[in-house]
Amino acid sequence: EVQLVESGGGLVQAGGSLRLSCAASGFTFDDYAIGWFRQAPGKEREGVSCISSSDGSTYYADSVKGRFTISSDNAKNTVYLQMNSLKPEDTAVYYCAAIESYGLGPRWGRSYEYDYWGQGTQVTVSS
Repeated sequence: EVQLVESGGGLVQAGGSLRLSCAASGFTFDDYAIGWFRQAPGKEREGVSCISSSDGSTYYADSVKGRFTISSDNAKNTVYLQMNSLKPEDTAVYYCAAIESYGLGPRWGRSYEYDYWGQGTQVTVSS
């Protein structure tokens, strides 16, 4: 059974930090990239970041570059999203998802390309 389990969300003040984790199981981790998406109330789901388990390539949305860092521990089949300098506009439900890493490129930001999804974790940034 494929599982993606997010953790680490919570309430933080603006300027603070959180680290999200995504623990994956039930598929060949090295063949996939793991992406983070977020969805705020009334808004579309947007791609935040992605990392390829095979070659370590990373991708970021412009809105989080320089503030968020994605990393992967392949031995633990876990991907992390370190979020620093958080802003109220970062408030959303954050989801991790898995996509086959072959030919990833611009596909990383397309939610419909992803095969598996986690249940989401709430991140709330207060001003």
